[in-house]
Amino acid sequence: MRSPLPPTVVFDLDGTLADTAPDLVATLNAILAREGLPGVAAGEAHDMIGAGAKALIQRGFALAGQELAPARLDALYDAFLAHYAEHLCEETALYPGVAAALDHLAAAGCLLAVCTNKVEAHAVSLIEALGLRDRFAAICGRDTFPMCKPDPRHILLTVERAGGDPHHAVMVGDSRSDIAAAQAAGLPVVAVPFGYSDVPVETLGPDVVIHHFDELADVVLALLAPERPRLAAIA
Repeated sequence: MRSPLPPTVVFDLDGTLADTAPDLVATLNAILAREGLPGVAAGEAHDMIGAGAKALIQRGFALAGQELAPARLDALYDAFLAHYAEHLCEETALYPGVAAALDHLAAAGCLLAVCTNKVEAHAVSLIEALGLRDRFAAICGRDTFPMCKPDPRHILLTVERAGGDPHHAVMVGDSRSDIAAAQAAGLPVVAVPFGYSDVPVETLGPDVVIHHFDELADVVLALLAPERPRLAAIA
């Protein structure tokens, strides 16, 4: 039976809605410079971003032949977050067609939400700076709940916070963690190939890969049309 709640479309943020790499790499390079280490070129760092800020820092140090003890990594992570909070939307930009696609989905009666492994405060600030805050019923980060992607509960709880039904939702993302979490949650998943995946997203088994946001609304509405059972429950 069709849910009485509107369908929900859940979006990842980095590499899905927006190209955040320039500001993330600039922050990484600021941290590396403080440590007397060489910076990372933008092209070199593109595939380093999808696993989160701590992994990004570790990879930046690894490129310089350095290892980090856990306590030092934690301190640098705090410094990274503080710097990034002040510079999170200097060169970051929406991918082409994002705003129009969101408007199309909203006009079709969909709830929209963000489920990101950014910390929630940064995600909200960035989405506000990009002019999209009023589009989303919920913006949930890695610290919003006790778990984050690839745990499927991160997506399912985001849908519930948005006021939707986890049985009637679609995930849109760019990375292994997005696709794995959606699949474990029983949600169809749309992947974009222009984000921050370390492997081609086609190899990760998404339901559909789109190459421009102009394609998104029709694809999502088609995926929402049939009833699809959810594979996982919120524990």
